[in-house]
Amino acid sequence: MNPSERIDQMIAELTDWRGETFAGIRKSILQADPQIIEEWKWMGSPVWSRDGMIAVANAHNGKVKLTFAHGANLPDPDQLFNAGLEGNARRAIDFFEGDKINARALKNLVRAAIDFNHTSLKKNAPARAKSAQK
Repeated sequence: MNPSERIDQMIAELTDWRGETFAGIRKSILQADPQIIEEWKWMGSPVWSRDGMIAVANAHNGKVKLTFAHGANLPDPDQLFNAGLEGNARRAIDFFEGDKINARALKNLVRAAIDFNHTSLKKNAPARAKSAQK
């Protein structure tokens, strides 16, 4: 089973509000950029990437958590981040029952993460590759 099929299965198994919320989050992420890749990592976590990790999502009791790998470096004019605000790298959005997904703002945040990956991660990639060869 490929990662997208595993995510489909996971969403189908979330028969409460979390499944619908998870599906909405996923839809917004995938609509933000057609080159986003879905992955399945860490023993059961959906991950979205493009030239580096964008975000990972998990369904917990009482919430769906979307964590951006480099969220501390991203502009968040719509103030979507509401968890992990004290971290040096990651930032998260906790969605609770009844919360509405601001698709426009989420897509903008995903695009900002992709821009960060292009400018920061790619810029540093050659140096990492050279040091790894030594």
